[in-house]
Amino acid sequence: MLKTLKIPEATIMRLSVYSRFLAEADRQGIVTISSGEIAEGVGVSPAQVRKDLAYFGEFGTRGVGYNVKDLYWHIIKILGLNTTWPMVIIGAGNLGTALSMYGGFRERGFKIVGIFDIAPHKIGYRLNGVEIYSMDRLAEIIEREKAQIAIIAVPADQAQIVADELAKTSIRGILNFAPRVINVPDHIEVRNVDLTVNLEILTFNLAFRKNLKAYQEA
Repeated sequence: MLKTLKIPEATIMRLSVYSRFLAEADRQGIVTISSGEIAEGVGVSPAQVRKDLAYFGEFGTRGVGYNVKDLYWHIIKILGLNTTWPMVIIGAGNLGTALSMYGGFRERGFKIVGIFDIAPHKIGYRLNGVEIYSMDRLAEIIEREKAQIAIIAVPADQAQIVADELAKTSIRGILNFAPRVINVPDHIEVRNVDLTVNLEILTFNLAFRKNLKAYQEA
């Protein structure tokens, strides 16, 4: 039972990291684990771990810690990963091909059920076992496979066109890799993945650290 609906997005991101850490701990045969051990393993404070988990209920035993398997499955359920999520990829170019090869999707319950492109010479071929369809079959395949998530991996000037087509289907969530903001109806959840922005955040932090160090040494 959720204690509040106002859960910070950063908490959800950390839950994903916790789940991966717990999965590795389970593979190593660890039965119980403390908030301090989780914190050390993922690079946050023990208080942060406890605060994040407290949004969703009481876990573990004071003075003993958490059962690794139980906590892992609690987090998996919270993240909605206790079921399979059929999804499609729009764009069979370099990025779409790379995404179709990513084994992490399958490990976390995301099943690619179709890839779509406008290039006639690609239609009918398979990328890592998944058939490439023409865009005019988008609604049909999404309906047939009950896909709920779509990944947009097309050039920026095509992203909104694709989003408009997806809005006509039963898709509920979009992961957008195109470097532009897309507009969709309110019932569709959108996550934008701008690789350039993330690189620029990285370079900012590197430059900031360098400048801070120079200032401290001056």
